[in-house]
Amino acid sequence: MSEENPAAQIVILNGAPRSGKSSIAKAIQDEFDGPWMNIGVDAYNAMTPDRYLPGIGLRPGGERPDLEDAVPFFYAALYETIAIHVGLGLNVVADLGHHDFYSQPLGILTDCARRLEGFPVLFVGVHCPLDTIMRRREIRMPGREGLYDQASAEDPIPDSVQRWQDHVHQPGIYDLEVDTSLLTPLECAEIIRQTLDLGIPRPSAFERIAEAR
Repeated sequence: MSEENPAAQIVILNGAPRSGKSSIAKAIQDEFDGPWMNIGVDAYNAMTPDRYLPGIGLRPGGERPDLEDAVPFFYAALYETIAIHVGLGLNVVADLGHHDFYSQPLGILTDCARRLEGFPVLFVGVHCPLDTIMRRREIRMPGREGLYDQASAEDPIPDSVQRWQDHVHQPGIYDLEVDTSLLTPLECAEIIRQTLDLGIPRPSAFERIAEAR
């Protein structure tokens, strides 16, 4: 947000796949005043060439080091896009899964926070226990068949799912945290609205992350 346009705001939702981020983003778009543009992982990967997928959705664990060189650039472009939208007075909500458990640390979150320096960012940790996530992974979603690893008798918690749970909330610096096993998407959105109305705490989570060395 610039001094000339104090209305535009940024909400970054960070959590594991199937934690409920997209549903919260939709509630924000439906319920909040003004246009809220969703510039998250699904929207960004929809325009990413297939050979670079899963792009910014690359799972923790260093499984695809051949793709890792491109991922910081994808994130940088996404966050620069967020800055442009907000600079033009458009609110942005972005549902993402930040982690730094690649084949080697890439420092992407710190770089992204620095790219939004001077903008008010509400960084929200979206939590959900593993048992709830596993139940949600069993729900069929058109166009996403086979996208999510599911439980089996031999493997009730796939290693890829556990890695998301272990690494997506590191370093765990947030302005606000919600648990979608306890709150509906609309309730989460309302808590976010109230936090925005009261004002993002200073220094904000992104300000503290940007100062990391």
